[in-house]
Amino acid sequence: MKKKFTGERLETTVVGRIATEHLHRYALSLKYVENKIVLDIACGEGYGSDILSKTAKFVYGVDIDKSTVEFARNKYSNGKIKFSVGSTSDIPLEDNSVDVITSFETIEHHDEHIKMMMELKRVLTPEGILIISSPDKLYYSDNRGYKNKFHVKELYKNEFKGLIGRFFKNSQLLSQNHINGISLILNEENISDIKLFTGSFNMINIKKRNPMFLVSIASDVAFEEQKISVFDGAKINSNSIEKATNDIKKTITFKVGQIILFPFRLIRKAIQYCANCLL
Repeated sequence: MKKKFTGERLETTVVGRIATEHLHRYALSLKYVENKIVLDIACGEGYGSDILSKTAKFVYGVDIDKSTVEFARNKYSNGKIKFSVGSTSDIPLEDNSVDVITSFETIEHHDEHIKMMMELKRVLTPEGILIISSPDKLYYSDNRGYKNKFHVKELYKNEFKGLIGRFFKNSQLLSQNHINGISLILNEENISDIKLFTGSFNMINIKKRNPMFLVSIASDVAFEEQKISVFDGAKINSNSIEKATNDIKKTITFKVGQIILFPFRLIRKAIQYCANCLL
């Protein structure tokens, strides 16, 4: 039986902004995982592991929730993925066994950040790459006065950057923003170069949009850094509208309204029919 979405894990039944942001992070990772052994830590229901497996040599999907892992095993079985139960502090893999690790919206769900980084380093090969994301506490929580009940310890940008720098020799910090269905990821140093305008025929203004998420690519060796990438969320957003429409149609209010309107529709059709007969 499909579990009800709680907001903690993204699932393929969830659409809109959150889906656009998550899919963009996996899209960003595709060039790094080609023909590589990959670990998708906190893989959730497995959609991301499945995406990565399209180009990767093999993908290990690891999640702390047993029922979620079982669901992933049943849903995705292409022979290039193995799902296992584990945590960021206890990964069920051998030392130096993976080339790339993806960890998206994971680190804020616990406070064992040092243990997590040590464990990620343990399973990574010496030339491995980590691609990890985190909400920026300043813009995600502080500025909005928002509290995510699933988050245990969020990091400010300097804390996140410092944590990555403590364990890896090389890293690139990226900012992720979402603007009307479009996800934008670029070097955090260039975020101020993006000018966002809004307005009408009467007035045009510059609109400030603070990036709520950070993405870091890190390794002990040199790697190809990202420039600017954009994820067009039009398809996801259209699915969101369709889903909302279907949800409305399932409500009692909608069904009662349809019953009430039914005789009026018959009358309208009858009038139209009679009018056509007189022509």
